[in-house]
Amino acid sequence: MEKISNLSKRDLTTVGLMLFSLFFGAGNLIIPPFLGQEAGSSFVIALVGFLITAVGFPVLGVISVAKTNGVKNLASRVNSKFAYVYTLLVYLSIGPLLGIPRAGSLPYEMTVAPFIGNLNVNHKLALFLFTALFFSVTYWLALTPTKLVDRMGKVLTPILLILIGIVFLGSFMRPFGALTPPAEAYQSAPFIKGFLEGYLTLDTIAALNFGLIISVVIRAKGVDKKDDVVKNIVKAGLLAGVCLMAIYAILAYLGAVSGGTYGTTANGAETLTYVVKHIFGTPGLLLLAAIFTLACLTTSVGLLSSCSQFFVTISPLSYEQTLKLFTVWSLAVANLGLSKLLSISVPILNAIYPISLGLIVLSIFEKLKDAKKVYGMTILFTGIFSVMESLYTALSSGGIEIPFVKSILEFVPLGKVGLGWLVPAIIGFAIGFILDFILMPKKSLDNI
Repeated sequence: MEKISNLSKRDLTTVGLMLFSLFFGAGNLIIPPFLGQEAGSSFVIALVGFLITAVGFPVLGVISVAKTNGVKNLASRVNSKFAYVYTLLVYLSIGPLLGIPRAGSLPYEMTVAPFIGNLNVNHKLALFLFTALFFSVTYWLALTPTKLVDRMGKVLTPILLILIGIVFLGSFMRPFGALTPPAEAYQSAPFIKGFLEGYLTLDTIAALNFGLIISVVIRAKGVDKKDDVVKNIVKAGLLAGVCLMAIYAILAYLGAVSGGTYGTTANGAETLTYVVKHIFGTPGLLLLAAIFTLACLTTSVGLLSSCSQFFVTISPLSYEQTLKLFTVWSLAVANLGLSKLLSISVPILNAIYPISLGLIVLSIFEKLKDAKKVYGMTILFTGIFSVMESLYTALSSGGIEIPFVKSILEFVPLGKVGLGWLVPAIIGFAIGFILDFILMPKKSLDNI
């Protein structure tokens, strides 16, 4: 294949759309409308905060992983032991322990279960048949990573965008009520609340998985040099980011205007259901079912492929064998229940999310790549407080209170709003910077 330095506009567009589809799963579909509904008249401010963690950091994450040739290499800037444990947790928690099985069971609950409620159909059998078909298609699509751009960027993603566009345009034909005042959670600090809601998409951690897939796809198109690969990933990432921002804005707007008509709902899925039924009536639920299924399918493919590519590097199994193993595992978990796995994986995700944000921010400054103390101290301070917050939240939800930890989190700046790790991270960075560039003569401030 002829080597090139830049993808054609057509190839760049399909790669960007593919990256968008990898990010855009069910969570991305239901969180923004609920944010809009809850934020009401403050939804624009909340949306700006949401876009930082739901779009900005994920795009930077893909670029960071591409520049360092893998999340393990990025994490190794702290140290090798941390890199191994952290990378393993990232791939397991976002993949087979949560993301992939949930991607199969959630569209069933949203699209099939409501229709079989009044039919004489066995729920467990229906779930198995749906998830078996879902994961069979997922496996087939993930089997050849180099073809993902054609199958997803050229086919699945455009269909998904068209379906969402139909809902958006339909909202102008059947207008909703006026914006309502923000709910209590969004009254005092809508920006921070939106920022934290962006965590729930899990896309920053997913980005650390997807960076390698995008690199493989771009190299398959004939771009070989590392700098050229990174340059094209930046372009594709920006395109994916623009698409994500547009869709999130549409969904948040639909949620915000629906509040004046239907009031408060329990979650974003319920909000979307009301929106679609308002615009298209009961038949609109079929449209919503198609959107949910496509969103979950594309994300499942990306997670399954990226996790399999990583575990090939640390196990004797081939890519195809690993793919089969994770597919069968995900099918089994989707049918046996996610509750136990969620109790394990969610606290892990909450703990490593701030660490991931720290690694991505540090990676922006290329001159810091050899500054071990900067990386080490920043991640150490971030990790202590993110793990503390995660454990406290998990235990509190189970009725276990730890007064000492609660006092610490209330004392730390922003601890009461879930950002207790931020100031410690800045302090850790400052200490690492002093150790690396002021007390250590081998490094120079001129390099920054």
